[in-house]
Amino acid sequence: MSCCIIIYVRFWLWHAFVLLLLTTNFAFAQSIIKNLPAFDGDLPFKLETGYVGVGDSEELQLFYYFVESERSPEYDPLLIWMTGGPRCSSFYGLIYEIGPISFKFTNLTTDPLTLVLNPNSWNKVANIIFLDSLAGTGYSYSTTSHGLISSDTLHSTRVYEFLQKWLTTHRKFLANPLYIAGDSYSGKIVPIIAQKIVNGIEAGIELHLNLKGYIVGNPASDAKQDVNSRIVYAHQLGLISDRIYQSANRNCKADFVDVDPNNQLCLNSLQAIDECIGRIDMEHILAPLCLASINQNRNSILAMNWESNDDSFLEFSFPMVQMCREDKIQYSVLWQNDINVRKALNIREGTKGQWAKCNKTTPYTFDIPSNIEYHRNLSQKSLRAIIYSGDHDMSVPYISTLAWIESMNFTIEEDWRPWFSNDQVAGYTLYYSNKEYHLTYATIKGGGHTAPEYNPKECFDMISRWLAHTPL
Repeated sequence: MSCCIIIYVRFWLWHAFVLLLLTTNFAFAQSIIKNLPAFDGDLPFKLETGYVGVGDSEELQLFYYFVESERSPEYDPLLIWMTGGPRCSSFYGLIYEIGPISFKFTNLTTDPLTLVLNPNSWNKVANIIFLDSLAGTGYSYSTTSHGLISSDTLHSTRVYEFLQKWLTTHRKFLANPLYIAGDSYSGKIVPIIAQKIVNGIEAGIELHLNLKGYIVGNPASDAKQDVNSRIVYAHQLGLISDRIYQSANRNCKADFVDVDPNNQLCLNSLQAIDECIGRIDMEHILAPLCLASINQNRNSILAMNWESNDDSFLEFSFPMVQMCREDKIQYSVLWQNDINVRKALNIREGTKGQWAKCNKTTPYTFDIPSNIEYHRNLSQKSLRAIIYSGDHDMSVPYISTLAWIESMNFTIEEDWRPWFSNDQVAGYTLYYSNKEYHLTYATIKGGGHTAPEYNPKECFDMISRWLAHTPL
């Protein structure tokens, strides 16, 4: 009888061991990618893709792209980048903003879809993780329906867990300076993640993350302030007249968010504002507005925008007289939905249907309306931060970001001045401090909501100097 018990126990111990191996491999799957469809030849940089399991049972499988620094990967900073949305893939940041490759925008009716090198990639000076930070976004997925539910709080908690686990399997980067980075709505999440890391460091957790600071671009920060500032910004740019602006201020009492539905005078003023700017691209006021945005009435100045879905419409045809932003997004949709691309990236079969830039169907609760207190808390630590704003963005206008920064009453170490790229004014900058905390603020002249997309050289010069601890 005892012999049978021993055999039985050994059998289940063996199966438990095999299951552990499978689970471990499942949770930390990594692949080195040598070639990509639409790119000619071998990749001249190191690209890794993979999944990291997070959650109580690792039911969330978060997908990432990792590119090593082309300079000194063993010493250069490690950035984790998240694209805004929320619920948008960080492939956008990789391919349109700061990554080593980008699409060649040509007429696809006559020319093949082509990937080319980006001469202004941030991986020339840093190692970068591009994370699809929510299950259901990009190639990240959940093995349970409950895992698809998220919020600002859950989002930041899961990214923190991802970082701990990723660095457990990439220990050679543990000593590298770590920066949390993102733009748009991810600018809301970045300081929350940074705060969680600080809390972990102070609690003495076993895996020490070498956090040095954070990077945010055109960041959503305070929902009400960001939206209210759009009216002020539109007036400053001459998009609405003094009379319309003063009327709206008076009738709405300068509150354009919590509007009384019975206040007809305020509603009339807001309607007049929308008529003036409804056909202007919110994310870059000089860019052409896509017909889909016009037809779907997506461009109201008072819409929060975090619920819009840039690639939910596929009305895009060639040839185009002038390419708009949504047209460019379709290049990534076409590329990512090619079966050869999924094979090249080692995407797990059956885990993803149609790839989209954003997936706004997954449940998300906006439970942190303002992150300004997180910035305030972080300003008590020995950290560095850079906050940059494309000055032609009306979605999160620079005046909103600058207003809450000024409200912190930091010491101004260097007042407003121009900074330069190629001997041209690239924007304007301020340098603040609060004991051991140092904050650089920079505008990108002519930049939109995703500034590196519009001004790649200027943004590369900016981040290169900042990471090197040199003045802009």
